[in-house]
Amino acid sequence: MKRIALLPEGSVSHEAVVHLFGDEPVELLYYKQISDVFRATVLGKSDYSVIPIENTIEGSVSLHMDWLVNEVDVPMQSEWVYPSIQNLIGDRKEFLSEDGGIDYSKITKILSHPVAAAQCLQFIREHAPQAEIENVGSTSEAVHIVKNNPGQGWTAIGTALGALTHNLDVMAERVTDHDNNFTRFVLIGPDPVGLQLESNQMKTSITVTLPEDFPGALHQVLSAFAWRRLNLSRIESRPTKKKLGNYYFYIDVLAEDSAVLLQSAISEIEALGCQVRVLGSYPCYTYKRHSDVNQSISEQ
Repeated sequence: MKRIALLPEGSVSHEAVVHLFGDEPVELLYYKQISDVFRATVLGKSDYSVIPIENTIEGSVSLHMDWLVNEVDVPMQSEWVYPSIQNLIGDRKEFLSEDGGIDYSKITKILSHPVAAAQCLQFIREHAPQAEIENVGSTSEAVHIVKNNPGQGWTAIGTALGALTHNLDVMAERVTDHDNNFTRFVLIGPDPVGLQLESNQMKTSITVTLPEDFPGALHQVLSAFAWRRLNLSRIESRPTKKKLGNYYFYIDVLAEDSAVLLQSAISEIEALGCQVRVLGSYPCYTYKRHSDVNQSISEQ
């Protein structure tokens, strides 16, 4: 049975990994901090770790990207996209109005992961501008804190699974600023996963560090992919953390690392004096279930 490290029970990561593995039996190991999720696989406590790396609204999760590149050396083995449906969660009885609805003015604090909270700012400004926003390690931790502090006017932004896990109420569904809100996850581990799923494409993630004082180096790097007609789905610059003004480029190539054209492109880039590191070559899976996630979870 595969051992999977992830953020706490009831988080978006929890929903996402259940979706990815379906009925396959796995052992889920929950950790409060993303650093501990990474370390679990590095130290052999788990076979894989679930890492959210990009969101439709907020873009890259910089902390997770930096850990993936700078702190650990564990290959990416698969990627999948899952809808990030956030809800306002609390004990409904605390916030009832005279007409039986929700009185948002009674909310004193809203807790959530900073990325999740940032996805819901329009809702917060419109319904609970008076509320203090407190960032915690995960949406599930936020729901857990609210459960353990009744009567103080605290609520959380989190998943329907989180509300179900901690026996609280979903007081407002789908409170994100945009309906088309998805999160990209990667599964990291030493070995291929071997999922019984049909992937829609293969992807290879690399980092490229340019040589100093080489005018036009980035243009030549991109040209190495362009003339070979290799599609890049993502390119992002991140600081190397070694010297002010030094950056590496994170690049996703829509090709398997064994492809001849990709291998020759990497050789050409290295010949320019660039440092290239392959972070993984892996299948990508697209979310295909169109049923309401909150409804399906509430029926479990």
